[in-house]
Amino acid sequence: MSMDGKNIAGRLAELGIALPQPAAPVAAYVPAVEANGLLHISGQLPFDANGKLLTGRLDGAADIERGQAAARACALMLLAQINMALSGFDRVIRIVKIGAFIASGPDFTDQPKVANGASELFVQIFGEAGRHARSAVGVPVLPLGAAVEIDAIVAVRPA
Repeated sequence: MSMDGKNIAGRLAELGIALPQPAAPVAAYVPAVEANGLLHISGQLPFDANGKLLTGRLDGAADIERGQAAARACALMLLAQINMALSGFDRVIRIVKIGAFIASGPDFTDQPKVANGASELFVQIFGEAGRHARSAVGVPVLPLGAAVEIDAIVAVRPA
């Protein structure tokens, strides 16, 4: 698949994905900053299709699937922020890196599996350009009690 905004919009439609409304900042920051060919997107929280925040700490194997759904919801919000910041996807070159923060207990070690919920979605949508570097770390608590928070760095063409 070639990388252009129409193909990305078509791929989203093909997958039955409607992007959510981009979330407004809840503190003193901006959703995205473009600098030197990179779009840095602030951490995004997981909201379901009804706008409900997916919350709670992940503590066991039974929580992996719930965590993956939360990570996927974060990825959808990241896509919504990219779309808003760039007025579409035409300028996207590739997803460079994501940082996944997973609210988890001290014995939970499946943070990478949880983060796959976002990583796999980016590959489904962008193909090879969606493959990225990644961090996946466990934290004791996230803003608003969220289960997952993910930020991203995206390579972009000049405006």
